[in-house]
Formats: sequence, C-alpha cells, structure tokens
Amino acid sequence: MKTIILSLIAMVATISAYGQQSKTLVVYYSRTGNTEAVAKHIQSLTGADLFKVETVKAYPEGYHETTEVAKVEKSSSARPEIKGKVENIDQYDTVFVGFPIWWGTYPMAVATFLDTYELAGKTIIPFCTHGGGGVDQGFNDVKKLTPNSTHKNGLSLSGSRAAALKAEVEKWLKEIGVI
Repeated sequence: MKTIILSLIAMVATISAYGQQSKTLVVYYSRTGNTEAVAKHIQSLTGADLFKVETVKAYPEGYHETTEVAKVEKSSSARPEIKGKVENIDQYDTVFVGFPIWWGTYPMAVATFLDTYELAGKTIIPFCTHGGGGVDQGFNDVKKLTPNSTHKNGLSLSGSRAAALKAEVEKWLKEIGVI
C-alpha cells in the first residue's frame, strides 16, 4: 500500500510539474545578433520561452541590400513568410516582442508574427535595438497590430552596445514589474 501511495504522489508531482509551463514568451527577430543578445538576457532573467522569428526567404548578406529589401517590404506592408510556429500560444500571458529598427519600425517579419497569432488579452512588451535613431514608430506599430492587448513600456537600446547593457535591461524589467 505504501508503494502505491508513493507512486501516486510521484505521479501527481510529475503531472503538476508538466502542467506548469512558462507563461512568458520572448519573440524576437535579429539579423546581426544584437536583438538576440537582449532577448536571451530577458529570457535568462524571466525564465521565459524563446521564439526566434526567421524568414523563409533569407535577406541579402550585404547591409545596403538588406535595407533596400526592407524599404520595399515596409512600403508595401509585406508579410514575409516565417519559419516555424509557436505551439499553443494560448499558454502565454506575456509576450515580449523584440526587433531591430528598420526604416523607423520593426522588420515586416515581426508584423507577420503579430498578424499570425491571436494576442488579445495578453500583455505585450516591446523592445528594440537601433543604430542611433531610436525607436521611432516601432512600439506604436506593435500597439496598432495588437489593439486588444495590454501594453507595457518598451525598451530601446543602441544595437552596437546591446550585449553590454544587461544592467539596463534588468532595471527596465524591474520598472515594468516583470521581475
């Protein structure tokens, strides 16, 4: 009888542990690794799951060529096809959305992600990296695509310094009540 009870207790503990999945997701697009460094730091501080947005069709290798493609995508409100998918988006209450600033906003692959999933009722927290121009319209554009979500203040970081700004990321997460 004792063995049966211990087995049942172990089974319940296993089921409970399995059922307690992360409620936070960090979604990010990163071309050079700057935004990815911030995303991974957020993940390390929050225990969130990660989803890297990757386009099916790769952007050109060269910076200038990529900016030209990005400009055309933005002007046409393109939604480039992305690889993979988030399984069971419903399990997440909070979704961080990270991206570099391209032509004043997020890369259109981020818009593809935001349009693909039902994010109503979730808390959306944007963050971005940039080359000196700041966030521009990026955070407002995230709000436009997620109008039925709650939004917290985003964080904008200089891309070239992103990996070195861990203390700033931690301070921001504390300010917005995430950690």
